[in-house]
Amino acid sequence: MKQSKLLYYDILGFHVTAMELLTSNFQVITLATPRDDTNDILKEMDVVMAPLGFEFGRDKMGRCSKLKVIGSSTLSVPHIDIECAESKGINVCYLGNEKEFLEDITPTAELTWGLILAITRRIHKAHKFVCSGRWGANSLGYISPCMLSNMSLGIVGLGRLGSMVASYGKAFGMDVYYYSPRSSNSEYKRTSTLIELAKSSDIVSIHAHHTHETEAMVNMDFFKAMKPGSFIINTSRGAIIDEKSLLEALESEHLAGAALDVMADEYKPGFKTALKDSPLVGYAKNHENLILTPHYGGATVDAWEKTQKKTIELIINALSV
Repeated sequence: MKQSKLLYYDILGFHVTAMELLTSNFQVITLATPRDDTNDILKEMDVVMAPLGFEFGRDKMGRCSKLKVIGSSTLSVPHIDIECAESKGINVCYLGNEKEFLEDITPTAELTWGLILAITRRIHKAHKFVCSGRWGANSLGYISPCMLSNMSLGIVGLGRLGSMVASYGKAFGMDVYYYSPRSSNSEYKRTSTLIELAKSSDIVSIHAHHTHETEAMVNMDFFKAMKPGSFIINTSRGAIIDEKSLLEALESEHLAGAALDVMADEYKPGFKTALKDSPLVGYAKNHENLILTPHYGGATVDAWEKTQKKTIELIINALSV
C-alpha cells in the first residue's frame, strides 16, 4: 500500500489526523489545486483525490494511465464522470452509499434547522437592532409570523437528512408533511405530489438529490402553490430550485423568506468570481428575507475529520480487493 501513489490537493484542507492516515498508507504527492496538474504527475498516480468544483472527466482520466481509484469525501459526485470511470475499471470512493456511517454525520441537518429559526424569527435583524443601541421585543415581534408549533413543515426528499429535519420538526410540535417517491414514514403525512406539499406547508425544506429529474423542479408553479407568507430552505443542491422564480416570489412578497446554503451555479467554472454579480446576492444585500450561506452545512471540524478518514479507508479497501 505504501508504494501506491496518491495525488492530494491542498485545497481539500484535510484534518491533520486524516493527513496522517494518508501519509502512513500512501506515497502522497501534493499540488495546490487540480489547475496545477501535469501529465508527468498524473500518469504516475494510482489514486487521485477529487475536490468539488473541479471536473474529473474523460480527459483527465485519460491522462491517468495507472489510475485505480478516485476519492472524494462527499455525499455525491457531480464533478466526477462515474460512467467513464466504470468503463475504465476505476473505483470511485465517496460517501453516498455509506448509510450506517452517515447516521452520525448531522451538521447539515443542524444548519437546516438553524436557518429555519434564523429566517422565521429574523435573528440577524434582531442582532443588528441591539448593536444599533436599541432594545424591546415590541419593535420586532411583528416580523415573526407565529410559533413554529403553529406552522407546518414540508420535507422534499425523506432520506437521511430529510428524516433528521422531519424529526426536529416533530420535536418542535409541527405538523410534518413530506414528498418522497422512494421513501415513506408513517410518523409524518405523505403528499402524493410536489404541488400538494407546497400547498400544505408553511416552511419547505429541500433534501432531494440533484438529478436530471429534480433539476429546477422547485419552480414558479411550486412557489405559486405555496401559502402566502411561507418560507423555503435549501441545504441540498442549488440546481433543484429555479433561482429566477425564487427571486420573483421574494420580490412579490408571496414568500416571506428563503434561506439557501447552496446555489445553482456553484460548481461551474468562474462561479466565485461571478458571485458578486449574482441577482440573489444583490437582492440579499438589500433585503432581510433572504439568507445566503456558502455551502457549509457539513463544515464542522469533527464532521470533516470523520468523513475524510472514512473516505481514505474506502480507498484503502478498494485497493486491497
